[in-house]
Amino acid sequence: MSHLLEVEHLKVTFPTYGGEVQAVRDVSFYVDQGEVVAIVGESGSGKTVTVQTIMGLIPTKNIKDGNIRFNGKEILHLSKKEMRKLKGSEIGMVFQDPMTSLNPTMKIGKQIAEGIRKHQKLSKAEAKQKAIELLRLVGIPNAEERYHQYPHEFSGGMRQRVVIAIALACNPKLLIADEPTTALDVTIQAQILDLMKDLQKKMEMSIILITHDLGVVAEMAQRVIVMYGGTVVETGTVFDIFENPKHPYTWGLLRSIPNLHDKEKKRLIPIEGSPPDLFSPPKGCPFAPRCPYAMEICVEKSPAEFHISNGHTARCWLNDPRAPKVEAFIAAGRE
Repeated sequence: MSHLLEVEHLKVTFPTYGGEVQAVRDVSFYVDQGEVVAIVGESGSGKTVTVQTIMGLIPTKNIKDGNIRFNGKEILHLSKKEMRKLKGSEIGMVFQDPMTSLNPTMKIGKQIAEGIRKHQKLSKAEAKQKAIELLRLVGIPNAEERYHQYPHEFSGGMRQRVVIAIALACNPKLLIADEPTTALDVTIQAQILDLMKDLQKKMEMSIILITHDLGVVAEMAQRVIVMYGGTVVETGTVFDIFENPKHPYTWGLLRSIPNLHDKEKKRLIPIEGSPPDLFSPPKGCPFAPRCPYAMEICVEKSPAEFHISNGHTARCWLNDPRAPKVEAFIAAGRE
């Protein structure tokens, strides 16, 4: 069975006065129909650039290599017209800041109906009716009245619901959510996540969830892609990543999760050091300078992709049979 989305050996760079930033370096992954895949990693790991490339938001001159197939069709080098059609009807995106995602000069209803009329060829009255239905679907009360209001009349959580409604307007097969709850308070975050889970089941769509919150990952995703330094360092199911992680960077991420049930109130252990310089990435493992288990080969040679189990892979030399054994349970702070 073919995957809904396939990204293969993607490389993206950005020229600057200081040199060329290698933002995404040989990234490969896939998303299946109806699946929620989370991409995690700290700021600067390449998460957002990767999904922006999928959405056609990165100029082709910055894409140095790779393939992106959606429903079996290569989309990396589509024309702007073809990409607009695809984005409107098959792929939707929710950005992380609802305060800047909406046009402050346009009424909410018009912003939702605009895409419906463009891609579904409906009349103005039909588009309005569907927009009102979408407002109801995403949990906005008094939808008929709200249709005629401006963004400044909505709270942050309500604005994010509107952004989700716009992304869902044409029943996309794939929804990309780039840290959709970052700008919201904790209570509203939970409501938005519950909404996304409910809509995903109702519409049977796939979701790529970009986040650095592993609590959200555990709640939402089936599979996880861990990125660091512009590369994918580990992939696996939620169970694989949380219960049997095989990369020291993943261990560090897990160890930094606060545990509300910890009666001893153990101190969180940060990952020491800084991310790699992507102007001149290391030739070995990008995490080696911060890794307490780094060996000479980690510095000298980029790790191979080790297959741990079905669908679980890690790029770390510690998984080589010749490497010293390191207890993985330290990852979750259970030592």
